[in-house]
Amino acid sequence: MATSCNERKNIQGHPCFGGNHHKNGRMHLAVAPRCNIKCGYCSRRHDCANESRPGVASRILTPEEAIVKVREVVTSNILGPIIKVVGIAGPGDPLANEETFETFRLVGAEFPHLMKCMSTNGLLLPEKIDLLEALDLHSLTVTINALDPAVGAKIYRHILYQGKKLTGSQAAEILIANQLEGVRRAAAYGMTVKVNTVYIPGVNEEQVPLIGTKVKELGASIMNVMPLIPQAEFAGVVPPTQAELDAVRSANEQIIGQFKHCRQCRADAVGLIGQDVAYAETAGTVNGQALTAG
Repeated sequence: MATSCNERKNIQGHPCFGGNHHKNGRMHLAVAPRCNIKCGYCSRRHDCANESRPGVASRILTPEEAIVKVREVVTSNILGPIIKVVGIAGPGDPLANEETFETFRLVGAEFPHLMKCMSTNGLLLPEKIDLLEALDLHSLTVTINALDPAVGAKIYRHILYQGKKLTGSQAAEILIANQLEGVRRAAAYGMTVKVNTVYIPGVNEEQVPLIGTKVKELGASIMNVMPLIPQAEFAGVVPPTQAELDAVRSANEQIIGQFKHCRQCRADAVGLIGQDVAYAETAGTVNGQALTAG
């Protein structure tokens, strides 16, 4: 049975949804390499250890490898006490990868006390939201960069949907409609919904307050306006200054709560926001220390 909008799932302590990010940590599992849209600002890289941004991971994990990692971290003296959330945020789109759902099943079966969180572009949300509810997803982040398909067409190069590759305003219109419907249905299930918006100067700044207003109406509780990372097709665009970003966030705060601690994390981030550990490929060590040391 669906949870009503007035019966929110308990995400107290989630560092990306208003919890104390100085003492509560999260673990991202890089089990989702495939993506079903092409954003002009996205550059996904696997086997990458030197960049700290969305879309990168040291390596892709299978669900079986992922649960081993969770087991090691959660039972460790070093990280165990701070990890409150297990999330899947790529490096592709989680909903385009069946491994996402198997990973959540494994985590839920062995560590039911951990909150389950996911970040998605939202294209497949309407058809996958019931499954996410069945898996007891606590919190959901949807990246919405435009409400106007004409603006969306400047950001998204194509989508892969129902066996077709679609481009232009047609693709953006489908994506936006599915994102909004997904937000509405997730909120109706009691999930706490955060909306990420990449602020691209000269492209979508006028869309930001419109997005805030719309997703608030649909049940989202918080918004995260993120600065563009100049890369891929937007490599030549100058990102917003901190002052410009602060001004947009402050104005938008009159519409919907703003998350201001985002560090645009990797798909395999582990630890506290802004203080991620380097989780070694050799099991049982982190930052050169044994996980069970202490």
